[in-house]
Amino acid sequence: MIADLLRDLTPQVLAAVVRRYGHFGEAEDATQEALLAAATQWPHQGVPDNPRGWLIQVASRRLIDHLRSEESRIRREAALAAQTPGGQWLAPPADADDSPDADDTVALLMMCCHPALAPAAQIPLTLRAVGGLTTTEIARALLLPETTLAQRISRAKQRIKDAGATFEPPTDDDVAARLPVVLQVIYLIFTEGHTASSGPALQRRDLAHEAIRVAGLLRDSRPDDAEAAGLLALLLFTDARRAARTGDGGELIPLDRQDRRRWDHHAIGTATTLLTAALARRRPGPYQIQAAIAAAHCHAASAADTDWPHILTLYDMLQRLDDNPVVTLNRAVATAMVHGPQAGLDLLEPLSSDPRMRDNHRLTAARAHLHDRAGDRATAADLYRVAARQTASGPERDYLLRQADAIQPAT
Repeated sequence: MIADLLRDLTPQVLAAVVRRYGHFGEAEDATQEALLAAATQWPHQGVPDNPRGWLIQVASRRLIDHLRSEESRIRREAALAAQTPGGQWLAPPADADDSPDADDTVALLMMCCHPALAPAAQIPLTLRAVGGLTTTEIARALLLPETTLAQRISRAKQRIKDAGATFEPPTDDDVAARLPVVLQVIYLIFTEGHTASSGPALQRRDLAHEAIRVAGLLRDSRPDDAEAAGLLALLLFTDARRAARTGDGGELIPLDRQDRRRWDHHAIGTATTLLTAALARRRPGPYQIQAAIAAAHCHAASAADTDWPHILTLYDMLQRLDDNPVVTLNRAVATAMVHGPQAGLDLLEPLSSDPRMRDNHRLTAARAHLHDRAGDRATAADLYRVAARQTASGPERDYLLRQADAIQPAT
């Protein structure tokens, strides 16, 4: 599909334009214009033989036109032209692929994670530029108001511009400093692809595929980094269950009801190898631990065979390394599986007053699930319906309503 192709090419095109001309903010705008032109023209004229080269050409021309439209830009361009071979300012021909064997996505990730930006700005900027997520999707992923996200992205672009950031490869020290944010961004892109925050489909396979691809590039560029390998393993374990997560009508199928024969066992094997090698380095980090949790689920022959005490131990470790409300929520569910539903509900109680989680449908759904396990079906049904109103995902809403209807006591 054209939409999938455009999403795959977006970070590569943006990276090529930024590498050649700089001006990150303007380059992103020009890339978006090129994508719009392709989405309008290609369905009628056909996809060009070299779609990447076509997009780079159009984006380059749009960027140059924009730079020449402002007097201050003209003076800067003239000064640069005096030091630059004239041919470099020409947009590539439509059949040029601009080094087809090169992939600048990792370099673009590193640039977006410029030290001039705080992590709170790095993450949304990179999700927008590399992941192609909308402001609404990013806001939901980061549990923040949409207006706040829009302001952060706008300010981040300006700070990148003011800092004079270039597309030069970062030093080893730069990479070490920026890597945690890069890993988080890739993980958030995958999360949105694995379970879309809104819309009629549960999954956005294009986003999940892109996150796995970029995670693979990052791991190849950092072969000795255990967390880069851990992240890739986590994504592969999680994506291996993709085919079994939805029914014929696109309805959500929870983990304990999935047909495990439909899981991608080759991907599970690859992830196991990656995780084993990463853990052997004895530098456990959050992504390795999350991958180990995913492995425990994938290696269980059935839901009943799941080693919940082991999973709870891993969540205890994860909570110490990465104390955030989502980890607390998942740890509470694991606690309930080992020590009973009330123990899990006790851990969830403080999250109800956390502004990041107060209206989060996953917290409400977890409370509903544990009340159901405790035998309080009326409360569970009410909470499932509240959770259904809180989510913007059609398949999740339908699933939550089915759960409510299934347990609603007779009146």
